[in-house]
Amino acid sequence: MRLTLALLFGLLAFAQAQPPTESALLSDPRGWVDLLADKSLKDWTRVPLTAVGQLPAGQTGDPSPWKLDPTGPILVCEGDKAGHEMFRHATEWGDHILHVEWRFTKLEGERPYNSGIYVRTGADGAIWHQAQTGASGGFLFGNTLVDGKPQRVNLRQAMTENRVKPAGEWNTYEIRAVGKRIALWVNGAITSEFTECGVPRGHVGFEAEGYRIEFRNVKVKPLPPAA
Repeated sequence: MRLTLALLFGLLAFAQAQPPTESALLSDPRGWVDLLADKSLKDWTRVPLTAVGQLPAGQTGDPSPWKLDPTGPILVCEGDKAGHEMFRHATEWGDHILHVEWRFTKLEGERPYNSGIYVRTGADGAIWHQAQTGASGGFLFGNTLVDGKPQRVNLRQAMTENRVKPAGEWNTYEIRAVGKRIALWVNGAITSEFTECGVPRGHVGFEAEGYRIEFRNVKVKPLPPAA
């Protein structure tokens, strides 16, 4: 079975602009796990996302492009030190909500600003589901499983609205993964939804793709399995 367009786009019933809603973290602050609580970052691993299957030359050891600014705490990816890689947390999550606040460091001129936030992702990065950041972000895409085989999904054209703020400003993403549904909430409203996720568990993480980006309030709330 291949995904039909109707399933691929999820038949987004929320296609019109929506009034802002409160984040799940603010509406109920109980039961969240802070993934940046350990300042050593020992539960985080760099995973290559290159065709050759290794980290870029000169990046296999220290200094890592990833560091924790203890004043936040804020996880920083130094874009000029990174190739294309994922910073993956060790825990596998089933049904959950991932709360992340992020911002790019603003540069002169028009820039594409590229990075992403992962959920239900394989340990080696071969299977992944990503919430795209950047000026044209706010949608889900990935390399998912359909009948046991990888298949690319891109919901950019089905994004209801672009709610991403400009580089230099903080954005809030919440990704809710329950059963086969993954929904992306951006700065007050759901903008993208994938309703046929065949991957029930996976890791969360962040993408490095050449631009300096900061992440804070990185928290996961486990949810009971969908009925």
